[in-house]
Amino acid sequence: MIAYIGDIAKEIPKVPFGTPCHQVDQIFHNDLSLQGIVITEQNSATALITRTNFYQKMGTQYGYNLYIKKPIEILANNNPLIVNFFTSIVDVSKLAMDRSEEEIYDDVIIQLDDIIVGVVSIKSLLMKVSDIQVEFASYLNPLTRLPGNIIINQNLNKVLEHKKEFSLLYIDLDRFKAYNDYYGFKKGDEILQITADLLTNSLDNEESFLGHIGGDDFIVLFNHYYYEDYCDRVINAFDEQIKKFYTNEHLKENFIYTTNREYQMEKIPLVSISIAVVTNEHEEFTCVEDIVSEATRLKKICKMKSESCFYVKPVLV
Repeated sequence: MIAYIGDIAKEIPKVPFGTPCHQVDQIFHNDLSLQGIVITEQNSATALITRTNFYQKMGTQYGYNLYIKKPIEILANNNPLIVNFFTSIVDVSKLAMDRSEEEIYDDVIIQLDDIIVGVVSIKSLLMKVSDIQVEFASYLNPLTRLPGNIIINQNLNKVLEHKKEFSLLYIDLDRFKAYNDYYGFKKGDEILQITADLLTNSLDNEESFLGHIGGDDFIVLFNHYYYEDYCDRVINAFDEQIKKFYTNEHLKENFIYTTNREYQMEKIPLVSISIAVVTNEHEEFTCVEDIVSEATRLKKICKMKSESCFYVKPVLV
């Protein structure tokens, strides 16, 4: 499933600032399907002229004589919507619809490393958003409505494909099965739902990704290395929320009694949350399997602690 706006960008003619309107008129005449032209040059701002706006202004009573020899930027939108290649299609659709009525149908300009790589028309954008919503709904976890494994793998593959910075957080609830066995699956499902909610509410980056692997396993993907504040927010919120799911007696004792596999009574501490962190800051990964394997290894280390915590592989110096 396509997730980034740059994946549906189409090439568009580009002309430098100062290009006279009669040359732009010729470009539009030579390609009747062309809906817009980008105006840009090195170390300069970027503007956009659409076919509709161009001929609306040229078609006024004195428009042709007034503008035909003038530079195109006097007719153009000099503050067009420009987004990064890796912005999500859904986020771009929101930005596009928030524009003024005069600009709402203008193409969206796509940029990668300060270079214009193309545009996306509003028609293409809305059609792709509709496709994504239909496809996305079929891949959601039925309980939390978070993306499942298919979309998780797609996002991880995208990160590797585009060689982006990333931090992967593999999140797991400790002793969740024992809680489920004692309190019942309905209460267990409620814990999973509040965990999904607090993971979502703790995010402050629109470009981050949150998925539900299944059971009590979740994944968060950042396109940066600033994960510590998020981990702290999640841990603090979870440790406070989990108290609501125990009796006062269990909270006071800080454990529950349950039967182990040998049918013996065993003290089980309260549910906590473990977060294993994998980044490519000091280590290169070539496939999703290597990332998942490292996350699984670090999660086992993290779960050795009885309290909520996060763990990242120490950097060797």
